[in-house]
Amino acid sequence: MSLSLAFGQASAAGPRPENQDALRGVTPAPALAASKGYLFAIADGVSQCADGGLAARASLQAVAMDYYTTPETWPVAQSLDRLLIAQNHWLRANGGGQPLLTTLSAVVLRGNRFTLAHVGDCRVYRWRRQQLQRLSEDHVWSQPGMQHVLKRALGLDQHLVVDYHEGELAEGDCFVLLSDGVWASLKDGEIANALREYPAPQAAADALVAQAQLARSQDNASALVVQVVRVGAAALRDTLAHLQQYPPPPALKPGQVFEGFHIQARLNESQQALLYRAHDSQGQAWLLKTLPVHGRDDAQAQHALLLEEWFLRRVAGRYFPELYPAGPRQYLYYAMREYPGASLAQRLHSEGPLSLPAWLGLAMELLKALGQLHRRNIVHRDIKPQNLWWSGGDHYRLLDFGLAYCPGLSSVPAGEVAGTPNYIAPQAYTGEAPNAGHDLYAAGVTLYLALTGHLPHGEIEAFQRPRFGQPTAPGRYRPDLPGWLEAWLLRAVAPDAALRFETAEHALLALEHADRSPQVLRPRPLLEREPVKVWRSVALLSLLVNVVALLAWLKG
Repeated sequence: MSLSLAFGQASAAGPRPENQDALRGVTPAPALAASKGYLFAIADGVSQCADGGLAARASLQAVAMDYYTTPETWPVAQSLDRLLIAQNHWLRANGGGQPLLTTLSAVVLRGNRFTLAHVGDCRVYRWRRQQLQRLSEDHVWSQPGMQHVLKRALGLDQHLVVDYHEGELAEGDCFVLLSDGVWASLKDGEIANALREYPAPQAAADALVAQAQLARSQDNASALVVQVVRVGAAALRDTLAHLQQYPPPPALKPGQVFEGFHIQARLNESQQALLYRAHDSQGQAWLLKTLPVHGRDDAQAQHALLLEEWFLRRVAGRYFPELYPAGPRQYLYYAMREYPGASLAQRLHSEGPLSLPAWLGLAMELLKALGQLHRRNIVHRDIKPQNLWWSGGDHYRLLDFGLAYCPGLSSVPAGEVAGTPNYIAPQAYTGEAPNAGHDLYAAGVTLYLALTGHLPHGEIEAFQRPRFGQPTAPGRYRPDLPGWLEAWLLRAVAPDAALRFETAEHALLALEHADRSPQVLRPRPLLEREPVKVWRSVALLSLLVNVVALLAWLKG
């Protein structure tokens, strides 16, 4: 069941020579509405600035267009905050030396919830069961004579602070967005009476603007009324609930035709998944992933498999496996393309540690993949050599999203530490929620291992709660390692998160702009690489010389 709305809007210049209010309602295609929702916004340009009308119209245009380009995995408030901060910078930079200022209030309705973003003195009300409730706060000064002076607005300050409010939708709810030209002329009781007398959204909007003008409003008057006709379900959860009704496929055998696929072999079965190799009608090789026998009645495992497919579809690109086009299905599974090559773990086992050029290619690919993943608010949680597929050259793909996490969509049981112990960040062991920093640590351990053949903190067993000391200097295993690269690796695997790279882009930038002058690239002296061994050897040699001298003196 999808969300259904009705809305109306009205605006009048009133006694002003120009209408500097702006209204916007966006009702996208059903698929986009299900994932991102419907957006309604009002803006009131500040007349004392360079061009209040331009500020209002440009801000609503930016909100309306940019919101629908943000990642689907971002929470609504996060998406709105990012684009409003960007618009605030634009207004401050494009006023020609004078401020471009506007107030703005936006409501996004998606599934069975709403999110309100508000800055300034437009007002947002909710009309529910014949009761009017104000959801927004006027950002004006409270001192006498300053009640209409804004203390918060888009373009006013370098640091923008936006109010956010979220809640559940109910059938029949009306959201009423008003400029101060309406609410300053009408009391809340008069607004409620208009909504009671005119239940249709367009009629209510017209009535509110007309009544404000009759009350001799001295400002532009605008109203936008949105009515919830039918409450929907959250888009992804609705999809998951529908697909989870499908049973996992029965045991498949080589030679069998299954939903258009020709089954070739059963490749692997683990506690979490069952994997088959199959060919489509064109002979292209695919891997079919479904649940093992013991997971067929496990609702959590079914949800996880569907969420894994959803994540992969959202990060489509060269750094991830291609998924078979979505279409009608009767069973619970998904198919991803099979690529020739080997995992990084297999490559290291057969070839040993990578050369510096090959390692740089791996590092660049892995960090770019993580950057793309984290920009979509997804944490992989199982970065390791076994999950990096090498197809030759410097081309790698990141596999296995079975443990992937997205705030708001995924849940983590209390006390769970997911992943492979050697690659789990120290902060995960202390109960910190999954985040991009955990992936960056795992990537650092993977890259350390790929270059040295060793783990920076030694082997960690599954039953351990490890204590992390300082990582072993990689130059101990690779005397040819340049100083800049050793410093980069030690930073990537530092136990203290504050000492590590903040983002994948930060780590990538540090690699690309490292000091690689010839003198830095020369192997470091043995004394610098192994000072303890050198001084022990010197001490032993000195002792030996003294013993020989003593013996010679005694004989003499």
